[in-house]
Amino acid sequence: MAYTMNTRAQTIMLPPVIEDYVALDAPVRIYDAFVDSLDFNALGISLQPNPHGGQDEYYPKDIMKLIIFGYSYGIRSSRKLERACYDNLSFIWLMGGLKPDFCTIARFRHTYKEAIRRVLKQCVHLCIKLDLISSNMLFIDGSKFRANASINNTWTKEKCQKSLKKLEEYIDHLVDETENIDTQEQDNDTLVKTKEKIQDKAKLMNKIKDVMADLEISKQKSLNSTDPDCVNAKSRQGTHASYNVQSVVDSKHGLIVHTEAVPHAVDLNQLSRQIEQATAVLEKKPEHVCADCGYSSIEDIKDIDADINIVVPSHKQAQENNGRHPLPAFGKERFTYDAARDEYVCPENQRLSYRRDRSDRAQKYYHCNKLICRNCPNFGDPRQGKCTQSLRGREITRMHQQDLQDRLEKNYKKPENQSIYALRKQMVEHPFGHMKRNLGAGQFMLRGKANVNAEASLLSTCFNISRLTTIVGALALINTLKGI
Repeated sequence: MAYTMNTRAQTIMLPPVIEDYVALDAPVRIYDAFVDSLDFNALGISLQPNPHGGQDEYYPKDIMKLIIFGYSYGIRSSRKLERACYDNLSFIWLMGGLKPDFCTIARFRHTYKEAIRRVLKQCVHLCIKLDLISSNMLFIDGSKFRANASINNTWTKEKCQKSLKKLEEYIDHLVDETENIDTQEQDNDTLVKTKEKIQDKAKLMNKIKDVMADLEISKQKSLNSTDPDCVNAKSRQGTHASYNVQSVVDSKHGLIVHTEAVPHAVDLNQLSRQIEQATAVLEKKPEHVCADCGYSSIEDIKDIDADINIVVPSHKQAQENNGRHPLPAFGKERFTYDAARDEYVCPENQRLSYRRDRSDRAQKYYHCNKLICRNCPNFGDPRQGKCTQSLRGREITRMHQQDLQDRLEKNYKKPENQSIYALRKQMVEHPFGHMKRNLGAGQFMLRGKANVNAEASLLSTCFNISRLTTIVGALALINTLKGI
């Protein structure tokens, strides 16, 4: 048996025509046809050459194709994209042999970040035209993506003050050290290096003071000096400087209809905003919206149109479903609310009357008569299965929007809505898994909310095209895109 050996002295290594470098159903041809189908005027990118002359530029469609296909290939760095134009046949075919440098690629991405963000909207409209998005049922979820910044560069007012104090002490020490050096040895290397250290520490102090000033102006508790728009957020991988990427997914084929990277550590109060923006993209209001308990905020949900079926469990219902916290014997759920008399009735048939209102916390407080409570057989430590051990008697709080909360909890328990909620997880987790694992995009490359949102839009677009390829087929999708 002989080995099959390669040789670099062969006469022709590649086909003589670049068009033959890739197969007819190669993924790169899908992205090529997709970008050709985009309306660049709607994106805000002119395809006309600069009438005033100047240095030649690359055709915007070509650079857009390079960036979008690069993200789908797991290549996001402008330097790696430049290298791919030399080494990777798919990229060579896509660019027709052109080899833009990394500065050109990075400049295009930065200049047209808003246009890149709008690519997802046109992708969604394409899916609607192909009848792959129903718009009737939307699932919403968020996932933490690490920012291009270190958590060590997150500053609070206390951290700034502590660091400034240490720097002042260190500078005083360096000043004393310079004074102890012989004044006749001005060219001494030690003296020169010490003065340089003093200058460096002084610059650092000025930077910290600028951060403190920004904290005062913005009224924020913390600020990252590398990327001021990101926040510290906890995930399974620990606490990092991150963005919370919100994704709105259609129920028909799990395609993303809207995405946004928000500088918030949790999903609370994001539901109405995401529904509003998704509705603007779809140009149609959904009939059903489903999310997990992280979005359970009455103050936020009350702003959503009443004719939309909201399937969101409360935190209490989520805990019940997980079986982690069974209902206590004398929990609030065991008390009955009497709307006619605006009172609560306890399991022992005693009444808790309205006492006071806390508008700042949107709550009302109800108390039982303290003498009745003390003489009740269930008076004692709640950890021992008793009602209360407060000498003032049992207290119950009720939100001002409690009626809406009760309706939402009752609505969530309906069998048809339980089926919707069971479908939620497989729909909303798939896009995040594809982005983080298949595309290797667990961390953003760019900094600043505008740039990060452009990146999130690119990742979502790549996911949708991948799904379209699976649903429609490569050749059929290419032909469809060319016919648009």
